[in-house]
Amino acid sequence: MFRRTFWFTTGVAAGVWATTKVNRKLRQLTPESLAATAANKALETGHRIKDRAIGFALDVRDNMAQREAELGDALGINADPELPAPRRLTAIENNRSNPKYIENTTYSYDRNEDH
Repeated sequence: MFRRTFWFTTGVAAGVWATTKVNRKLRQLTPESLAATAANKALETGHRIKDRAIGFALDVRDNMAQREAELGDALGINADPELPAPRRLTAIENNRSNPKYIENTTYSYDRNEDH
């Protein structure tokens, strides 16, 4: 009698365990659950891709700045030589200080003179 009770109890426990497992799996396979799982995985993947893209962009920016500094040092561009004054301002100042330049020209501005 003890053997029958043992095996009966073992069978009931196995049945309860199997039923619970099957019900959990069936709940996971419902359309709502599948949609929620897919959405969660898509969000996780999106965050991972975004983090990798940001890290890549920062690495590119850092390496670009480093290479630009190396090239500037190699070409001597990073040295700050004193730049000459802009030419346009110099030309305007020269014309203001020498107004006779325009007055003493022999060129005629009369367009009808040639006809």
